[in-house]
Amino acid sequence: MAVNIRPEIQDIENTIISTRRDIHQHPELAFEEHRTAKLVADHLESLGIDVQTGVGKTGVVGILKGKNTGKTIALRADMDALPMQETSDVPYKSKNDGVMHACGHDGHTAMLLGAAEILSKNREKLNGTVKFLFQPAEEGQGGARYMIKDGALEGVDEVYGIHLWNYQEFGTLGVKPGPIMAAADLFEITIHGKGGHGATPQGTKDAVVISSHLVQTLQTIVSRNTNPIESTVVTIGQINGGYNFNIIADTVNMKGTARAYTEENRQLIKTRMAEVIKGTEQIFSCKIDFDYEDGYPPTINDPDAADTLLNAAQKIVGEGAGYPYLSMGGEDFSYMLQEVPGCFFLVGSSPMNREPLSVPHHCSHFDIDERALLVGSSVYLQIVEDLLMKG
Repeated sequence: MAVNIRPEIQDIENTIISTRRDIHQHPELAFEEHRTAKLVADHLESLGIDVQTGVGKTGVVGILKGKNTGKTIALRADMDALPMQETSDVPYKSKNDGVMHACGHDGHTAMLLGAAEILSKNREKLNGTVKFLFQPAEEGQGGARYMIKDGALEGVDEVYGIHLWNYQEFGTLGVKPGPIMAAADLFEITIHGKGGHGATPQGTKDAVVISSHLVQTLQTIVSRNTNPIESTVVTIGQINGGYNFNIIADTVNMKGTARAYTEENRQLIKTRMAEVIKGTEQIFSCKIDFDYEDGYPPTINDPDAADTLLNAAQKIVGEGAGYPYLSMGGEDFSYMLQEVPGCFFLVGSSPMNREPLSVPHHCSHFDIDERALLVGSSVYLQIVEDLLMKG
């Protein structure tokens, strides 16, 4: 598969890769990205790019104004790591115990810095402004909202976000209009029954039996209430209850997640869960607490921005640009897309000589094919050239 890395990016390959490895060795959790933010800010300042720090707590914004006025295009990369112990044996293994870049955010930051370096040398050709958004706290803390609140998207006409994607091989790029990542909500259910001796169940309200009924019934929301061609998920990921083999449990606690590609299905799941739980209370004459917490909304690409991205990607990876390998994962770039038209895209990064699903995101041995970093930087560069350097 032919890949046409931009020659300017090829020239700084070592810088991009070494930056990624440096960040990988020094991972930082959400809103603790002080070292990473300083690395980013120092590099942007060395390029003559105006820098704002402390945006969205620990975020960094770089502003590159062109010679002529025009659109303002924002490019976003996230910086935070995960609370995991790295088990891989690579020279750039994490030096921070219990913290690891297991999702690719180190690469996202390196790719955007690479694009910024080349664009800074071509500001005279820019008909407009580029904003480089280095965002904290994507992993569950919603750092995008904090950056938006601090004005990171003010004056922005379009915004583009990138994600390395180990579910696709090097030389591919996934993009589509409409939903590309799911809403990611969480919930907690606590069943209050009536305990007793396992040999005399009469008169009890067995919370374990009630929980078993509820797990099965909740699955019918997806199988019988949503359109089968519209992806939705209801998962019970944790169940805790009971005391001993011969004791009927009086309390069971369950936690899980609900995922949907549309806001309509998201609300449908929430409503039906409440109805199912209320019905279960009546069936078993028990009390059930239900706490549903909205997570990230669906990540929905603007059709025109997705078309812009696809055209840029085809210049870099040719036929490798196409429909992405989708998951039901969530992404807080969705908040930015609610404010400004834009596009989120996925760069194939599965490690060489490995099956794309063998090194998934959020695993303790996560790594990437570092050639993908050059693809991402090249696409970022191509987007800006197509939008702000025409004529």
